[in-house]
Amino acid sequence: MAGGINRFGDPNYRAVWGWSRLSWVGGKWEDRDNAGNLLREVVELRQVPKYTPHDRWHIERWLPPETYGSPRDWYTQTVEREDGMSVPALGPYPMSGEYEHCFTLAGPNGEFVQLTSTVAEYIAQAIEMGRGVGASTRREAVMRREQKQEREYDGWALDVLDSGVPAFHGLPFVTVAGAAEAESRRRRLDKTQNQQQARCGHSESE
Repeated sequence: MAGGINRFGDPNYRAVWGWSRLSWVGGKWEDRDNAGNLLREVVELRQVPKYTPHDRWHIERWLPPETYGSPRDWYTQTVEREDGMSVPALGPYPMSGEYEHCFTLAGPNGEFVQLTSTVAEYIAQAIEMGRGVGASTRREAVMRREQKQEREYDGWALDVLDSGVPAFHGLPFVTVAGAAEAESRRRRLDKTQNQQQARCGHSESE
C-alpha cells in the first residue's frame, strides 16, 4: 500500500470522490422551500461537501490528532456563538486524526481524469518523496515540471483514460442540501482550514 498505514490501521493516503467527501460545519443554517421561502433557522452541526470541484477525484493524506493541538485548543479556536448557543464551527475534535487534501486529479485544463490504483499509488509516492526534499530543491523541481507539464501530462492522462475503469470507481454520489449556506460559512473558516491543509506537506518533516 503506497504510503503505508497509520497507527489506527488506516491508510496514510486515500482517494475520495468530490461529492462523497463530507465534513462537519457548525453554525446557523437557513432551510428554505423550493420557492426560496424561509422555513426555519437552526443552530447545529451539518455535513457538507468538503471539496470543489465536486466531480473530480481528490487525494488525501492522514494527519495525526496532535497535528490539531489539544481538544481544548481545538474548541477554543473553532467554537462560535450563534443565538446564545456555542457550536464548533469545524465539528468535533479529530480524536483519530483527519484526512487533509493533497492533490486533485485533473487534466492540464481542469478536465476529468479517471483514477486507477496505479495512478493513486504514483501520486502517494510522489508526495512522500516530495516531503523529504528541501524547499529550494522543490522550487527548482516545480519550475522544471511546469516547463514540460503539458506535454507529459497529456500522455499520462490519455493512458489513464484508456484504462477502462468504471466511472466513480464504485463510490457513492452524494447530494447534500444547504450548499449555499455551507459555502458562505466555509469562507469564514478558510484561514483555519488552509492552515490545516498546509500541514499535509510539512507536519512530519518539521
